[in-house]
Amino acid sequence: MSIMTGPLSKEDFVLRVWFCLTSFEEGQSKGISSYAAEPEKAGMSLTECMREAEMQVPTKRHHETPLYLGATAGMRLLNMENSLASDKVFQAVEKALQSFPFSYQGARILSGQEEGAFGWVTVNYLDDRLKQGLETTGALDLGGASTQISFVSSNYDISESTSNSVTFRLYGNDYNLYTHSFLCYGKDQVLRMALAHQTQLGPMKISDPCFHPGYSGKRNYTSLYDSPCVSHRKPKNAPADFDHTGEGNFSQCQEVVKSLFNFTACKYSKCSFNGVFQPPLQGPFGAFSAYYFVMNFLNLTNTSIPLETVKKNLASYCATPWNQIKKQHLGMVKVKYLAEYCFSGTYILTLLTEGYGFTNETFSNIKFIKEIKGSDAGWTLGYMLNLTNMIPAEAPDSPPLPHAGYVSIVTIIALMLFILLILSLRPIWPKCSKQPQIV
Repeated sequence: MSIMTGPLSKEDFVLRVWFCLTSFEEGQSKGISSYAAEPEKAGMSLTECMREAEMQVPTKRHHETPLYLGATAGMRLLNMENSLASDKVFQAVEKALQSFPFSYQGARILSGQEEGAFGWVTVNYLDDRLKQGLETTGALDLGGASTQISFVSSNYDISESTSNSVTFRLYGNDYNLYTHSFLCYGKDQVLRMALAHQTQLGPMKISDPCFHPGYSGKRNYTSLYDSPCVSHRKPKNAPADFDHTGEGNFSQCQEVVKSLFNFTACKYSKCSFNGVFQPPLQGPFGAFSAYYFVMNFLNLTNTSIPLETVKKNLASYCATPWNQIKKQHLGMVKVKYLAEYCFSGTYILTLLTEGYGFTNETFSNIKFIKEIKGSDAGWTLGYMLNLTNMIPAEAPDSPPLPHAGYVSIVTIIALMLFILLILSLRPIWPKCSKQPQIV
């Protein structure tokens, strides 16, 4: 669960709005969309988070603490597939949240554009770039169902694609932000698409280059295709299950991943993929959520290492026999997630380089991050700051001089007054010197 914690002072109280939101950190929790078949459990899943919030927030401030819940791509997909199920999940969540002593302000599904923009706000707010008017950092977010890219580019002509534009005025500075969210291109949905692509070639068995050699398992066709991202691709007369085995070949895996992108259709001056406009990349980028968790597990977060070396290291990992991988991480990582790291790492590198256009030279501009100054990187803080209007459009009035300047001026004035006082007494000095002295 993603909860903002820390001591509550009068100054930062409003900033400590509590979010009960699922974290992407693998094995920790499930998104509320996963409870579509049992919606009442969606509300129950937030209980632990809310009880922690009750302990962290002083009791006397419970009723004045606003509580929000924002849902992202998982719920967007569920709403597309079954709006009735989506409504029931929200009803269960709202009932659960309203039972706690906070000021419940509602739950809603964020658009992909909002998710990307709020992630950008979070990264730059935590790094104090907005308040100081510094060059901003781009935001790269990767979840289970979608991925977002957001950055400011001096070469961005908003009129070329208005749907990708978000304009902010923050602390007296204007920002023309490019942002786009790719639904179905989160790492879990992309894996579904990759498997669906391969089942077209042979519906009974997949020999998958994206899984370790020696990996073997059965997959159910119904569960594979129960997402709007792949439901239209399900083969007719498909069997109930198919055999899924691994080969562990990075270069072939990358070809499978690249087949999921469309690089040919582009009606703009420049596109990322699938015909989506993207201006030239600019500045540093922070990559968080699944970007961090996957690359950290693979020990590939150091982007000062040449990109080709990163690829070689990942290729070596993918080629490692499955039994050896299990032995190395026994009891530390769930088998489901462990089996998917080769695919996820390959997808991340392919998305960043082939999809977004990072090169050998610009790959080092990316920094894989989990936190900034002790706070989680992600869209949640940006969402909260927007809801509570905590970032002013105009820069706050500042005194013409800093405190030290005022101290200096007061000191100088005091000295001048003292000197003037001495000078004003000068006319009586001679008279004093002519008085007779008594010894």
